[in-house]
Amino acid sequence: MFGEDKQPFLHYKSLYNNYASINSQLMDSRYQLAQQNFIRQGITFTVYNNDSEGTERTMPFDPIPRIIPKEEWVVLEKGLKQRVKALNAFLDDIYKDQHILKDNIIPRDLIVTSPHFYHQVVGIDVPKQNHIFIAGIDLIRNDKGEYLVLEDNIRNPSGLSYVFQNRFVMRKLFPDLFNNYLIHSLENQLHEMHAALKYISPNEKRHPTIVLLTPGVYNSAYYDHSFLAKEMGIELVEARDLLVKDRVVYMKTTKGLKRVDVIYRRIDDDYLDPLVFNPDSLLGVPGLVDAYRAGHVSLANGIGNGVADDKATYAYVPEMIRYYLDEEPLLQNVKTYLLSKKEDYDYALAHLDELVFKERNSSGGYNMLIGTQASEQEKELFRQRIIESPDSFIAQPTISLSQSPTFTDEGICGRHVDLRAFVVLNEDAHVVPGGLTRVALKKGSLVVNSSQGGGGKDTWILE
Repeated sequence: MFGEDKQPFLHYKSLYNNYASINSQLMDSRYQLAQQNFIRQGITFTVYNNDSEGTERTMPFDPIPRIIPKEEWVVLEKGLKQRVKALNAFLDDIYKDQHILKDNIIPRDLIVTSPHFYHQVVGIDVPKQNHIFIAGIDLIRNDKGEYLVLEDNIRNPSGLSYVFQNRFVMRKLFPDLFNNYLIHSLENQLHEMHAALKYISPNEKRHPTIVLLTPGVYNSAYYDHSFLAKEMGIELVEARDLLVKDRVVYMKTTKGLKRVDVIYRRIDDDYLDPLVFNPDSLLGVPGLVDAYRAGHVSLANGIGNGVADDKATYAYVPEMIRYYLDEEPLLQNVKTYLLSKKEDYDYALAHLDELVFKERNSSGGYNMLIGTQASEQEKELFRQRIIESPDSFIAQPTISLSQSPTFTDEGICGRHVDLRAFVVLNEDAHVVPGGLTRVALKKGSLVVNSSQGGGGKDTWILE
């Protein structure tokens, strides 16, 4: 919010003046109203402990929005579109001709040994070659003001419902703030999503039947599922509501069976079809992959996308952009050390105190070590894990994430933030103007994930 001269940045000045005029008691009451609103609407997620026991929580809402000027957003938007197009091209290639492997741009072993590379779907002709209906790209801003991509989420990115709910709550609690800013609206964004789902219908129907397949009410992101289905006007279904007959997917209705054309599935690959993947799965639909292979149903996102958001594959995304698009990357990666390489392995272990270590296929802030903040015991345990299985880990420098003004028990203080930007792939790529700003509410923490106690902010993109 403030520049080096201790004065608020121009785009924050009106916001600063407004908050400065609100006494702490009123601010606290509005903060409590925001949390109560989330509870009343059932806007919760589930956090699991080491014993796999779940606890229902609301994501703490911070009532001070993050403001991104137009000139910054223009660059981000172009870079995000470029990145998702390249990732989609990579997935279409890797499950068909594998040119990028044959040309030695990416090591073959890195891909074919990934637990998220599914041989069962090699050769499937995906409708419109659309493997990524929606992507959640996590961005950070370093101490130089540069935006860097931290992670690509292209399996089942969650959190989009919070983008809309954060805006709703801000308008309810602080309506006057919006009078002083011209902000990109979120009004038509769900229409864009629905149009993208229609676009990938395999049979060019004018009015295809689209459903959202959820694991059910006990899933940690169930609110996300129910909100998106309701707002897009599509059916929210569970596996028991669907069946496959003659390689065609049908939905059971009170009027009989109805053919399904597009499934926005929020079930992980391993549980999607017990005939192909985990045979014990009760969440999936038997025969679904066969219908998918036959071209009778579209799945959004595609099966096997995890091979592209593997944290080791991430290191090669700039090369993908050059290879498939013949362009230079507009957004840079965080420097990444692949511990499968001897030189990277040696360097990383020698600098354990300085680096951040992540397990390749973990998410949500789990299975990671921040060397600068870890105890000696934690570092030693992690060192042993790395030595036992170096291919399973990557390392990155500890980035000093940018801070954003945040309402805390100590008043308004700076806290570290990142941004999950959502990109929808239709005939072209479309970036939702805003995204989910996640904030590390604990002082000094660099972990913003909601599963680790992080909160969320409304994100304003200035027109």
